[in-house]
Amino acid sequence: MFIATNRFKINPDHHTAFRDRWLARETHLETVPGFVAFHLLEGPKKDDHVLFVSHTIWQEREDFEAWTKSEQFRAAHVQAAQGVSMALGRPEFEGFAVVQELVMDGAPGFLTSGATQAA
Repeated sequence: MFIATNRFKINPDHHTAFRDRWLARETHLETVPGFVAFHLLEGPKKDDHVLFVSHTIWQEREDFEAWTKSEQFRAAHVQAAQGVSMALGRPEFEGFAVVQELVMDGAPGFLTSGATQAA
């Protein structure tokens, strides 16, 4: 399993518009092989920015890499270059291989081969 994140530092004056744009956009992720889950996280508010993180879970790193080269990716990001810039700089990408996943009994887990789950 692979987790891809992008950290966005958003101008506080645009934080509501940024959030609304993400909530309204068509991601096309459900059509991409290997996609597992997506979360948009709103983090701490600082004097100069509000932190947002996009958090996407993939079955394999290769699935994520294929997504970044796909028509679905281009369609999902068409608005990114339009309108006023809401971010302070470019997003910061981080990718992670899942080593362990712990879930409560009965809760859904996303674990696939290659990692271990605690009992």
